[in-house]
This record gives sequence, C-alpha cells and structure tokens, in this order.
Amino acid sequence: MQNQPIAKSGPVLGVETSCDETGVAVFDPDRGLLAHTLYSQIRMHADYGGVVPELASRDHVRRLLPLIRETLREAGLSTRDLGGVAYTAGPGLIGALLVGASCARALAWSLEVPAIGVHHMEGHLLAPLLEADAPEPPFVALLVSGGHSMLIEVAAIGKYRLLGDTLDDAAGEAFDKTAKLMDLGYPGGPALAKLAESGTPGRFKFSRPMTDRPGLDFSFSGLKTQVLLAYRAHAADPAAKADIARGFEDAIVDTLAIKCRRALAATGSRRLVIAGGVGANRTLRARLGEAAGREGFRVYFPRLEFCTDNGAMIALAGALRLRAGLHDDAAIRVQPRWDLESLPAV
Repeated sequence: MQNQPIAKSGPVLGVETSCDETGVAVFDPDRGLLAHTLYSQIRMHADYGGVVPELASRDHVRRLLPLIRETLREAGLSTRDLGGVAYTAGPGLIGALLVGASCARALAWSLEVPAIGVHHMEGHLLAPLLEADAPEPPFVALLVSGGHSMLIEVAAIGKYRLLGDTLDDAAGEAFDKTAKLMDLGYPGGPALAKLAESGTPGRFKFSRPMTDRPGLDFSFSGLKTQVLLAYRAHAADPAAKADIARGFEDAIVDTLAIKCRRALAATGSRRLVIAGGVGANRTLRARLGEAAGREGFRVYFPRLEFCTDNGAMIALAGALRLRAGLHDDAAIRVQPRWDLESLPAV
C-alpha cells in the first residue's frame, strides 16, 4: 500500500465480491452514499445447501459489469466522474475476490484514478458510519457474521486491537449449521431466527459458552450438539422445534451480549458498534438495546441492508483511505486470510 496524494478527487466506486453476493456502490466523501445495488446468489446455492466457490466466482463474472453500469446510472454519473475505485481484497473466497479485484483494478487503470483493496471486515466495522447518527472512535465493535465473531477495540480508523475471537464456529456459522441439522433449508440462519419467534422462551435452556470464565473469546460449536440431542429427543413433539430454535437463539444472543458488556467494561468505552450479518438479528438488537438503556452505554447498528455483504461499506472504507492518501500499486492482489490488526491507521 502506498501513501501519496491521490491524483483526482470525486466519488468512489465500491465493489464487493468476497463470497456469494455481488455488491456495487458509489460513495462521495462530501455527499455521502449516492447509489448501491446488490445481487444475491442464494437461489443458485440453495440446491447445494451452501456456497459452491466455483459457481460463486462465475456468477460474479456475469453480474459485476451490469451492476456497475446500473449503479452509476442510478447515481447519475459516468465512469469519468469517478475519483477512485475500492474493492474487497480479502478475507473471502479467492476466486470470488479475484473477480472483483481484476475488474476494479482494470477500471481504475483505464480511468487513471487510484484504487485500493479493502479489508472485508473493516468494511463491516465501518458500515454504521453510513448512518446519520454515526459513532465516533474510540468504540468497541462486535463483528459477528457467518465466518467471524470478533470483539475489536477501535481507537481510530485503521487502529484496531483484537479483544476476543472465535475458537471454532462463528455465531452465524452456528446458526446455519444448527438450522441444517433441524432441516430448515438454506440459508439456515434467517430461517432459524424466524422459527424462534414462535418458540416458547425458557422451555429449552442451552449453555452460554465460555461465559462462566474470564475472557472475551467465543466458542459456539458445542451448542450444535446440545440442539441435536434435544431435537432427536423431542422428534415426536411438533411444538418442540420452535421452542428449541428459541432456546438456541437465546443462548447465542445472551453470550454475545455478555461478552460485549465485558468488553465495554475492560476498555472503559461507552460506545458499542454491532456489524456483520448476525447484526440483523432482531433478538440481538432488542437485547443490546435494552442493556444500553439500562446500563448507560450507546449501541450502534447499520441499517439491515448494510448488515450483510454490500458494496456501500466497501465504497465508504475505500473512500476514507483514499482521502488519506493511501492507495495500491497496479498489481492485482487478494488475501483470502488477512489480519485486521495489520491495517495501517488512517
């Protein structure tokens, strides 16, 4: 990554292709988010019960250029109006990442504007900054998705300290795997959360993993076994399925809430940011909102459409770094694994 003044100011195009959603957005540092579009591959992968990397990469190739044209049209811009291009460089599926990186780098080269590879999780972390009531660092962030469950102390943009991480399954992964063993289809997490809404609270009480000891790490793999045993033991009870789903969701949400409050106490922060796909969970939002009102801290969520993967968060993160003079050279590089703490501060 280079640190030089950028050659041109103006709106930044953001491209997200880390997994199974193709996202494109245009963000202007002065005017905010101008347009964003998203294409989800859920239907294509549903027949396989999960994401097929090769199919995901091919679909990004088909969708990306039409989405870029559509997004620019909605923003009332042409490519010549762009001042930079940002793209997800990792973490993610290497083939999917290469599609977005190759397209973004080629576009930036042709327009003679700077380009920058964005860390996918930094995009999620900064997504609440797209809102009118945006948090100012320092704050604590919970990044909770299908692949990550992390607590981060944010001193400034790019200055991150890992407080806690998942030792096995992430929260979103636990949702999806538990839904699969309960035959709830794909994608399983939202289906399980929907089923839990009709469940009876407290009928099934599952453990709150690693909350009986100090520390901020997570471990959700054991919950799947508890749910499986309960599901098999009550197979003849039609009401048990929803009650088990409710018990599982409560266990995940309570664990996340306990760890968040511990992180706030450990850092002395009174601001908490929740980002990532599981941040869309209604029970988690309600539980943390209640805790914030009771205990005097503030909690920030991105709007629901910016919890899951999207181009807006990549355009925003890229614009902030480009404005600070950071940009990449012409090489096409992606990092399927990428340490968030290694990022340079802005």
